[in-house]
Amino acid sequence: MTRAFAFLIAAVTLLAAGHAQAESFDTREIMGSGPYFGGGGSGPIPRATVYFNSNYPPGTIVVNTAERRLYLVLPNGQALRYGIGVGRDGFRWAGVHRISAKKEWPSWTPPSQMLARRPDLPRHMAGGIDNPLGARAIYLGSTLYRIHGSNEPETIGQAVSSGCFRMTNDDVTDLYNRVSVGATVVVKN
Repeated sequence: MTRAFAFLIAAVTLLAAGHAQAESFDTREIMGSGPYFGGGGSGPIPRATVYFNSNYPPGTIVVNTAERRLYLVLPNGQALRYGIGVGRDGFRWAGVHRISAKKEWPSWTPPSQMLARRPDLPRHMAGGIDNPLGARAIYLGSTLYRIHGSNEPETIGQAVSSGCFRMTNDDVTDLYNRVSVGATVVVKN
């Protein structure tokens, strides 16, 4: 009876492990967390190293708007997964761009389209903790869009922006330190 019970427990454990791996592989469960393994993050959606089957080369950023997640492709079929805030209805977009610039504590000048919708906005804000671009900004080609930090971490996982991708300041700083100007950014709806 003991042998049969042990076999049953082992079979259930293997089935559960296989099911969990099929959904997503999170190395934090076996390697712990920390900056090297992509654990941590200070937002409502912690960053994690996950299994990511793709043909994209390491260093590519893949934004999945529907999931409200950003993936930084790593070697060996893995990626760092970050929670993001995305564009609200009518402001979502898809396409492929390259990182054209990176800035620490960037200043912000709202584009004319945004000022037309929100004339109450300041015409310019110096970089700093109160700036809506947060601690870092990663500029996408010649577009008006950026991957940037936010002083509103509660918006991560929400559809609230005018098309930019928001991250916690901790997560955008982590991503900023890992990517280079010229890297490819793929945005999917």
